[in-house]
Amino acid sequence: MDLIKAFTNEQLKSEVPTLRIGDTVRVHNRIKEGDKSRIQMFEGTVIALHNSGISSTFTVRRVAYGVGVEKTFPVHSPNVEKVDVIRVGKVRRAKLYYLRDRVGKSAKVKERI
Repeated sequence: MDLIKAFTNEQLKSEVPTLRIGDTVRVHNRIKEGDKSRIQMFEGTVIALHNSGISSTFTVRRVAYGVGVEKTFPVHSPNVEKVDVIRVGKVRRAKLYYLRDRVGKSAKVKERI
């Protein structure tokens, strides 16, 4: 059991991005296509955080061409280059799954000043 903890602690990132629910973030994600790799950005609102050590994840939602798209990113993945916080949201919920049913202005999150 101690070997498993040692292995997972070795894989953890030293600088973890400080994310909160409701933040608008830009995730720089490395994509491998064959032998080439490139960085693709995904910008949206953080609707869920799951904190559990090495398997910590965050879910980002955006609306692209009228269709809602959600992606779940592992926090400690080497494919996630960096996470930029663009806007800091003001919310009163731990999970923002209610945004899935909203369209337009009601799907916005207020900005924390």
